[in-house]
Amino acid sequence: MSSDSLIERAPTQDELDLLNYQSRIERPVRMKIPEMCHDEKLRHIIFSGQFSVDTLEDLASTADKIRALSRYRAGQNFLTNLLSHKRAMLYFTQPSTRTFLSFMAACQILGITCNEVRDPTTSSETKGETRLDSIRMFSSYFDLIIMRSKLARLAESCAYLMNDLEESGNRSVPIINAGSGADEHPTQSLLDIYTLQRSFQFTDPKDSPVSTRFEKLRKESPNLVKGLAHKVYGFCGDIGRGRTVRSLAGLLSNYEGVTLVFIAPNDPTLALRDDLRRRLTSRGVQIHEVESFEDRIEGTPVIEMLDALYMTRIQKEHNDPADEANFSELDLSRYKLTPELVARLKTYVPILHPFPRDQHFGEIPPEIDDDPRAMYFRQARNGMWIRAALLASVFGVEHQISRFFNDEMTTI
Repeated sequence: MSSDSLIERAPTQDELDLLNYQSRIERPVRMKIPEMCHDEKLRHIIFSGQFSVDTLEDLASTADKIRALSRYRAGQNFLTNLLSHKRAMLYFTQPSTRTFLSFMAACQILGITCNEVRDPTTSSETKGETRLDSIRMFSSYFDLIIMRSKLARLAESCAYLMNDLEESGNRSVPIINAGSGADEHPTQSLLDIYTLQRSFQFTDPKDSPVSTRFEKLRKESPNLVKGLAHKVYGFCGDIGRGRTVRSLAGLLSNYEGVTLVFIAPNDPTLALRDDLRRRLTSRGVQIHEVESFEDRIEGTPVIEMLDALYMTRIQKEHNDPADEANFSELDLSRYKLTPELVARLKTYVPILHPFPRDQHFGEIPPEIDDDPRAMYFRQARNGMWIRAALLASVFGVEHQISRFFNDEMTTI
């Protein structure tokens, strides 16, 4: 939020509260990251930039162990007793289904008791209480606050509030950003990365010492390697307003030799934003901006060169009258996936989508759902496991999970 935007009217108390953190908010992310840690461990989860490659690998390993333990009774009992003394507030004042239920399920896997506020009209905010006062009040009752808001930078400001409270000897709890305005959605990027990590292991239940899926794929694509490095990632649709795109692209920039291709209309609202472009190029990431799957890069159509494809819907709920007028002049059909386009993808390319998909626009039609490369429903389920791993890390019990897993796996 800029102070200039408040000149035309009297600012609300919420806006004044956030302005108190403006100087901290305006710093580069790399300067903020140490403040989101405690004893060099994750505490507040606000930016995707907090996750290094090593952290992502550790979280994925913990998630894999949690999902394995959840398959049998002794493992389930261990997990549900692990954090049964903890309580979480899910403060979701922006509509959400998948993220809310995913976090709820992740808490339940680890035995965390949950309460929720999803409609601010049922809270004391209708009596004039500010959001920051609400958050501080929640911290009196709960051990963790998971929050989603339309208000940009609110989660970040709440993290600073908690840090200030801790420094003054008051109660302070971790803040997890489950979506804050158009800024970031760091835990969505976690489940996106986790899905890619699992996809790019290139394993198959039918693998044997004689023949593996990876060996077969290498015959088709000799330069193929396991892992997220040295891959071409495509992002299609509403790039400019897609906070999930921003977060995932930022995480992928940590991997060596990645190329990011942004497929979007040449429109200032929908195309890649300058700030993300600068952020990626400053990290040495090779990026391409094209207007269709048929555009060519070094002679190859984009659809045929991708190693992964991330589809997004056009976020019509953010449109203003000017957007409506501009978009009516665009051919948005070029940002829809079709069975014909899917047939031209490489055989191993995972197709991701942050959901919800738009049944009216049809960026991914249902007939693609049965394609083995369609990962978006699996991607949503992965969110439950990786968020459980994140909660385990925030509360410092990931090593207990690892020890129990190793002990149990040797006796099964």
